[in-house]
Amino acid sequence: MKILSTKIFFITVILFTIIGSKLYVSDKTKTPLSSIQKKQKELDKFYSDLPDRQAGKRLGSFVENGKTYFRLFTPNAEKVSLLTFEKPEQTKGKEFQMMRDENGVWETSLDGELYGLFYGFKVCHPGTPCIEDIVCVDPYAKAVATFQTYFSPRRAIVVKEGNYLWEGDEWIQRDWRDLIIYEMHIRDMTEHPSSGVTERGTYKGLVEKGKVGGIDYIKNLGVNTVELLPSHEFANIEIPFKDSLNGKFNNWNPYERNHWGYMTAAFFAPESYYSENVRELEWEKWSGGDAKAVNDFKDMVKAFHKEGIAVIMDVVYNHISEYEIGNLKQIDKDYYFRLDEKGNYIQQSGCGNDLRTEAPMVRRMIVESILYWMKEYHIDGFRFDLGKLIDWETIEEIIFEAKKINPYVVFVCEPWGGGYDPAGFSVRGWGAWNDQIRNGIKGENPFDGHGWIFGKWYGNNNPNRIKSYVNGTLTKDTLGLFQKPEHSVNYLESHDGYSLGDFIRLGLGDVRRDEIIKDLDKKIKLTPHQLKLNKLAALFLFTSRGITMISEGQEFARSKVIPFNESEQDPQKGMIDHNSYDKDNETNYI
Repeated sequence: MKILSTKIFFITVILFTIIGSKLYVSDKTKTPLSSIQKKQKELDKFYSDLPDRQAGKRLGSFVENGKTYFRLFTPNAEKVSLLTFEKPEQTKGKEFQMMRDENGVWETSLDGELYGLFYGFKVCHPGTPCIEDIVCVDPYAKAVATFQTYFSPRRAIVVKEGNYLWEGDEWIQRDWRDLIIYEMHIRDMTEHPSSGVTERGTYKGLVEKGKVGGIDYIKNLGVNTVELLPSHEFANIEIPFKDSLNGKFNNWNPYERNHWGYMTAAFFAPESYYSENVRELEWEKWSGGDAKAVNDFKDMVKAFHKEGIAVIMDVVYNHISEYEIGNLKQIDKDYYFRLDEKGNYIQQSGCGNDLRTEAPMVRRMIVESILYWMKEYHIDGFRFDLGKLIDWETIEEIIFEAKKINPYVVFVCEPWGGGYDPAGFSVRGWGAWNDQIRNGIKGENPFDGHGWIFGKWYGNNNPNRIKSYVNGTLTKDTLGLFQKPEHSVNYLESHDGYSLGDFIRLGLGDVRRDEIIKDLDKKIKLTPHQLKLNKLAALFLFTSRGITMISEGQEFARSKVIPFNESEQDPQKGMIDHNSYDKDNETNYI
């Protein structure tokens, strides 16, 4: 029976590869449904199709025939109002009642083309008090204004779409096997004064020509693709240090910041902080009210395309911002999130709430977000955070719809989160980060998990597996992962963990884990021995079949040393950092 099942699976995979049809293999075990799961299953009958399909209904705000329309999907709500504001800082807005259709979509319209209008929704649910002060941000907002606190109140902005002057710009269409990806953070690349750019740490600064940092530097490296760390609008601020919220006590983040951006707040809006041109985030102030980020982001993409450099976005569709109020949690918790039998958030992501991607309208939102960034921003590809938390049907729908627009669109992911399955992504045409080559070549950790460059075999690695990595880590080889070499994203360093340079410094014992580094120049400059290992790693990486990825600063063996000149109470100042997600400072700046 097992042999027969295996044959059927591989026949299905072959058909999927030949005819390009969608393949859906359920990964759910048949266990009795809890009461909350039964309720969610009932809710799934409420559905409004994609707007370009028959009976589809456009969501969010948009202007049509002299009117501005507002629509929100929330099947559990008993009352929804539109709130409009002349300025984002207004606490009381004008209120307009919205009407519900048979599919759980609430809507209203106002006369006029109300571009630039600030708005939100008041959502009331049966059996719970309707809190007047909570303004819910439109999940389809194309731009948002944000009050910079850890609760992150937001106002959506009505944006004019389809009017940007692209000057003939199109997607970069490149064979995946030829991709050389530079994983980078928009602010990190130019915020340091040595970059020489006029508007440091911004979309504009990143593509300013004739400067030491930014686009000229990236172009001269010889990479042909940039992968932007999350640049959807996200929550910049976390809960206060030594304080608690919802059972979480912050004893880990003295900076109270989320610098990397893996706390998405708006899936259709660009991060406004990267248009601010400020040296540091301005707390308890409104930002993004001018919606400047919309055109700044497009200018950035167009500039990269002019240099032949493709743009991939790192996207987070497995959870949303954990601490803020006025988002999908208040709009419709029971519909949008995976919940346990007691109605509590499931958090396999480790971020407080996991989106119920298998729900039809969550799936639609994710697919529409991807298509919107492709059409409106000319994005060339996407890297999915914790991809295994996205259900297979949604994974297939994404690539199926996206390839109708651009057959060369790039989809790669972290093939873990709710399990580990690089092969499952590969049979569906996705690429995945190859952690096996990463751990096999450098090791799993620099203290007791050394890899090949140190003359060690980490885990079950051996000469045959090393040969397999060079060949693309293919399923036809022993313990391979991928159907094709171009599905393997070969890398030795990413934003996560130690930089490769620091891994080598620590792995050789030249720097101790808890060492306070006072002479940066002495410790950071590679010794001859360190340089040999770094070159050996680079040789292996750049000669292995598949997609090649390096992380910002890997090209010069950067070190992430936490600076002393920060006011925060960080007991690790002066040490090498292995998790710099919270540091908008020189730890991360290039």
